[in-house]
Amino acid sequence: MPPKLSIVVPAFNEAARLEPSLRKIIDYLRAGRQESELLIVDDGSQDDTAAIAERVARDSAPVVTRVTRYEKNRGKGYAVRLGLLEARANIVLFSDADLSTPITETPKLVDPIRNGEFDLTFGSRALDRKLIGVHQPWRREQGGRVFNLIVRVATGLPFGTRNAASRLFA
Repeated sequence: MPPKLSIVVPAFNEAARLEPSLRKIIDYLRAGRQESELLIVDDGSQDDTAAIAERVARDSAPVVTRVTRYEKNRGKGYAVRLGLLEARANIVLFSDADLSTPITETPKLVDPIRNGEFDLTFGSRALDRKLIGVHQPWRREQGGRVFNLIVRVATGLPFGTRNAASRLFA
């Protein structure tokens, strides 16, 4: 029977912070007591990212945890795409390795899909600033706001782009 939820974590040189994040995800999935899987995609890291992911994967039962690694860094988009293609569940979430969006926010993304309300959901750190577990440096956050303004002005669209740390696909 396929899992009910797959979580993909793209990772590039994340050795310093990967293990605590993976353990939080695994603990969350264990507590949910449903068939699930965790996929870590190492995007050609030059540090111990893959070794740490493999070590955590060995202790993740009953959560099926797999690590995919390739040598050449190909970018986050490639890593996410590969993880999505390898996922076995009908619902797939991807989350940044730093868990800047807390894993406990997953139901806000999953439930609307499971209830048939949406086919796709996005998490946005712009909605409620207190939910951000790890803030980006001030300059980066402000740069994102300036970029969003430029996009709105250049395109004439009534919305801005948001870098979301979690996205869910069905």
